[in-house]
Amino acid sequence: MKPASHFRFQRYTFPGTLFLLSLLLAFASQTPAADAPKYNVLLIMADDLRPAMGCYGDKQAKTPNLDRLAARGIRFDRAYVQYPVCNPSRTSMLTGTRPEANGVTGNGTFFREKLPDTVTLPQWFRQNGATAVSYGKIFHAGLVEGEAENRFFDSGKSWDEARMFRPTRAGSTGPRRNLTGGKLRWCEVAALDGSDDDQSDGQTAKHTIAAMERLAGSRWFIGAGFHRPHDPFVVNRQYVAKFPAGSLTLNRDPASASELLNHSLGGGAFGEAFQKFEDRDRMDFLTHYYAGVTQTDAQVGRLMDAMDRLKLWEKTVVIFVGDHGYHLGERGWWNKNTLFDRSCRAPFLLVAPGVKPAVCDSLVEFLDIYPTVAELCGLTVPETVKGKSLRPLLAAPKKPFHDSVLTHITRGPKVTGFGLRTHRWRYIEWSDGGLELYDHSNDPEEWHNVAGGDANAKVLAELKRKLADRR
Repeated sequence: MKPASHFRFQRYTFPGTLFLLSLLLAFASQTPAADAPKYNVLLIMADDLRPAMGCYGDKQAKTPNLDRLAARGIRFDRAYVQYPVCNPSRTSMLTGTRPEANGVTGNGTFFREKLPDTVTLPQWFRQNGATAVSYGKIFHAGLVEGEAENRFFDSGKSWDEARMFRPTRAGSTGPRRNLTGGKLRWCEVAALDGSDDDQSDGQTAKHTIAAMERLAGSRWFIGAGFHRPHDPFVVNRQYVAKFPAGSLTLNRDPASASELLNHSLGGGAFGEAFQKFEDRDRMDFLTHYYAGVTQTDAQVGRLMDAMDRLKLWEKTVVIFVGDHGYHLGERGWWNKNTLFDRSCRAPFLLVAPGVKPAVCDSLVEFLDIYPTVAELCGLTVPETVKGKSLRPLLAAPKKPFHDSVLTHITRGPKVTGFGLRTHRWRYIEWSDGGLELYDHSNDPEEWHNVAGGDANAKVLAELKRKLADRR
């Protein structure tokens, strides 16, 4: 639609006049007010972080800074990703498009190959006068420097500057152990020497703080992406020491848990490795995962202290998310990439000027983050963005919102799955006809598939219809 100033006013019949007025009103509703606040944005992302945080009720977690951040704003208790793997989840969130539509369903696909002209969330801020910089992992990229990594960063389009960091020599020194005997390189635990800034995540925090200082007085969008608790589980030894022997408890699946369809879990080399785990392996995995969470928490604390010192809270929207959930031994699985709540549900905190602290248990999707941030900062929402702004929930956190949320997954070239989560049910539908149904009113850990028989036939039919509508 052309700007309102380009319309020519002529004589119209009464219906024509109403039509013109409706067009003008529609345009005005999409145009931010001249006095709309032009806030900064600090987007903090943690890699492979399920809600293993004290503020989410995890009694084993040590996350004082994230708990402090949650106390400043809205904690979304039922936030769901659109694909429980790093690259597809981040692409969906930052482009406002669904994986099944944008074609990014794996870690090896750069989103510009599928969406060459899409305008990402930081890019939208750049186009509206902000400086956008990224430190650490925001868009999916490896830690190896080179052309491929720079391409995945989307520098020059999404960001004015984008960097990732390597640990120093001191930050690479310490005892290591591979939980698979060296068969899978990623499955390694380590307690490393050095300070926080000898680790890549500490350098991400340091550069983020420097950018806040450097960009003072201008409008900015800063992404701070922390790699922990993602594998390999190499963590500064001071954080591993916070979880001495006996301080953590391993998950034990109930003997009555129902069997799963073959593709419900990822399987492959991962599944083979997990099946060979002994309790020592499981405990090392669990300890270093939680230590990684605490290490990320410490870096978030550094950012919060900088926000205090620079007096940025009243002019900055802060978003903290994990890019998807994670299994820590549930169903014998130690990874993401399933359609269970453990994998699809992730932490999501929002702090913004004028937003009162609260807990929101309405269903929300990570797809909703793009339009929410844009609206909070006085920007229109691009028509390509498919999410729904959460602004109504910021004023009334108990208000009903989505009646269901949708997560997609693939299992090789032949099998795809969709998981639909309502307030009570999780319904999973596989392309080969397999069905799963879990009743969260009495089975919150989804141990018992109740899709068989006639007892839930009406529920299945309704959820099947709802899933078809969502797709």
